[in-house]
Amino acid sequence: MFENVRLAFRGIWTHKLRSFLTMLGIIIGIAAIIAIVSTIEGTNQRIKENLIGSGSNTVDIQLYQNDWPYEMTYNGIPYGVPQVSDDVLNQIKDIEEVKSASRYANRQIYDGVYYQNTSMSGGYVKGVEMDYFSTANLTIKEGRLFTDSEIKEYRKVCVVDEPLVSGLLQNEDPLGKVIEIGGDSYVVVGVVRSRSTFEPVINTLSDYETYKQEESGTVYIPLVDWPISYRYDEPENVLVRANSTDDMTAAGKKTADILNANIFPTDDSIKYQSKDLLEQAQQLQQLSSSTNSMLIWIAAISLLVGGIGVMNIMLVSVTERTAEIGLKKAIGARKGKIMIQFLTEAAVLTSMGGILGVASGIGLAQIISIMSGTPVAISWPAAIIAVVFSMVIGIVFGILPSHQAANLNPIDALRTN
Repeated sequence: MFENVRLAFRGIWTHKLRSFLTMLGIIIGIAAIIAIVSTIEGTNQRIKENLIGSGSNTVDIQLYQNDWPYEMTYNGIPYGVPQVSDDVLNQIKDIEEVKSASRYANRQIYDGVYYQNTSMSGGYVKGVEMDYFSTANLTIKEGRLFTDSEIKEYRKVCVVDEPLVSGLLQNEDPLGKVIEIGGDSYVVVGVVRSRSTFEPVINTLSDYETYKQEESGTVYIPLVDWPISYRYDEPENVLVRANSTDDMTAAGKKTADILNANIFPTDDSIKYQSKDLLEQAQQLQQLSSSTNSMLIWIAAISLLVGGIGVMNIMLVSVTERTAEIGLKKAIGARKGKIMIQFLTEAAVLTSMGGILGVASGIGLAQIISIMSGTPVAISWPAAIIAVVFSMVIGIVFGILPSHQAANLNPIDALRTN
């Protein structure tokens, strides 16, 4: 086998230009496929990151009416939907896919939150428990979180995030500042930020509007203080942190099932639902992949053309080496050995084309990324499969020339000049 490989390389080197032109179809086909697959992988990663962020693995389970989050401000407390009890929360924490879970109350604010004469619009006020911050992957940047005594004594303190500092507080030193929420004054005791940094890519007006709402900032107050500003107890939402990104869908659905098993609303359209961003990402990824799969099939046509070129050049090689084949058969070489020699040469030729195609495809993907701004992610399994596939092409299209060489009559072959 090693001798056959050595002979194959010697033959390729002897006819360098002819060999390169033969490999060109394979190189172009493999390069096109690698570039397309890399673009698909990069696009899928961007879709996933844009929807679920980078590494937080959190899922919001909120109370919905039909397909929209239930609006407590306009609709009031829904009958038959109690607050989330400790027992229910413990059941959620016992879910296999859940790493941590925390209750919280939520309002998207368009009025009613002020700092001096400035009003916050589009941001959020959240009533949270202490374990909410770790579940949401938030860490303290300045100041501190709530203390146990502040929670027990219902003190009006709050924690804010970085966007709110730059927005509502206009980059003033936030600690000690007083924010008015629903007519009640809360003292800022700390600033939090996300442990993982992530900036979504904004390509559409919808992307901008969603991101702008998040950038307006969030005020966190102790959950026990929620009835002080909003005048009544109300059903909470639940934030869960899954063990991994792949567990997010199961964690969200199981949590929603537990919550729905403990409510009995008079309106059947009201129920808890998980905001399953991972599932949305997967649907968009499938759409992206199915659209680009047609491009892969088109690129594969060039591999077929390349395979035909290999078969053609191997037939020429058999003709050129007829006397050599006749001499080998005359001194006892069997048909199988002759056939394997030519199959090895065809496989080596296309494998080299495959390797050059992978390298070209990686370079092409990087050029596409630079010129169009499209993200790319090199798929090494796809690269390995491409090289193996190119070898298979050489073997398949080398069968006919190899069979022809193996069946030459040694007497007729030796007569050839």
